[in-house]
Amino acid sequence: MQRCECYYQPVAHNSSGSITSARGVDPATAAGLDAAAELLRALANPHRLAIVHELGAHSRCVHELVDALGVSQPLVSQHLRVLRSSHLVRAERRGREIAYSLGDQHVAHIVHDAIAHAAELRPARELPTTEEP
Repeated sequence: MQRCECYYQPVAHNSSGSITSARGVDPATAAGLDAAAELLRALANPHRLAIVHELGAHSRCVHELVDALGVSQPLVSQHLRVLRSSHLVRAERRGREIAYSLGDQHVAHIVHDAIAHAAELRPARELPTTEEP
């Protein structure tokens, strides 16, 4: 997966030690933190992560998502509704079908990185916590 240009924007620390973007905006403002929490809340379900992961490649109709994920159509529609209400996914009518796509490729990057990070952590979590004699 290619990262968009904005992913590589340099960050700096201001005089108080907070991170700022190259544009001098502090992303850790109360509004920014609330928006980030809403974004993560909308993604906080394995089915929604899978939908975003599938839509990261290209737009898909509901029946294509149902086939790819192996879950019911009502379940996919319910999760698409959550993603649409959070403005993470958009819908476009194509004849009799509606094609869903990501509203912003940043979301695909977040999900891709979260999946990769979780895979890196998994072996550490599976190690026994006690030593065997």
